[in-house]
Amino acid sequence: MEKIPMTRRGFDALDAELRNLKSVERPAVIRAIAEAREHGDLSENAEYHAAREKQSFIEGRIKELEGLMGRAEVIDPTKMSGSIKFGATVTIVDEDTDEEKTYQIVGESEADIENGLLNIKSPLARALIGKDEGDSVEVRTPGGERSYEVISIVWR
Repeated sequence: MEKIPMTRRGFDALDAELRNLKSVERPAVIRAIAEAREHGDLSENAEYHAAREKQSFIEGRIKELEGLMGRAEVIDPTKMSGSIKFGATVTIVDEDTDEEKTYQIVGESEADIENGLLNIKSPLARALIGKDEGDSVEVRTPGGERSYEVISIVWR
């Protein structure tokens, strides 16, 4: 089985979601199903069908989270240094617009581009891997070719 790289923060977020699903959401949906059953005919009971659908989603997500966490390889970026690799927090500047952006390169399950968490499998992250401060990278994005310069690499 392939290990999934993940930061401690990402692993802890998955763990918190899993605990919430098991201890709060699952019991709540079981109660909702029991309540809906009390209303009689299940074939025309929309509340029952909605609760069963939600239960199916919750159970599927629990299985997915358990699988992710079982294959997780938690990496501590604070113990790393050198060229850009998983866990690095990288500040880059667009060479055409001079716009600066800062991203941390993280695993797929914790990626959130709006919050500066860049998926390691994204074209930009793949282009940045192995680069050092001052290096330029060319990235083919859905919006076309972009050029970036690496301004800084921080390990936190």
